[in-house]
Amino acid sequence: MYGAEWLKVGATLALMWLKRGLCFIQVFLQSICDRDQDTSHPNLIHLNTTKAYKMVLKKYHSWILQIFQEALYARPYKSMLSKGQNVMEKECLEKVHLFLVKYTATIDILYKMM
Repeated sequence: MYGAEWLKVGATLALMWLKRGLCFIQVFLQSICDRDQDTSHPNLIHLNTTKAYKMVLKKYHSWILQIFQEALYARPYKSMLSKGQNVMEKECLEKVHLFLVKYTATIDILYKMM
């Protein structure tokens, strides 16, 4: 279908969306570490995912997809993120924060390379 152009279009497009996806994860985890939460429903992560979506991915999606994004409430509860790990929320957030320090440095390097 694409012939010789597939490697350029396919690989470039895949790397671009990988970079955006990694940035989305970074903003999402940082939002949780910053304790951004809906005061009426503190265990929901809708606020965190919406914040990350609006900051990172929204500008790349058409208006039709943005409408469907608001309908995606099938996200786990915040308490489910550490389920089965036998760690308290404070300890879990500390570990996520330590991860984010290295993760952010890696993402910054990737952005400079691309």
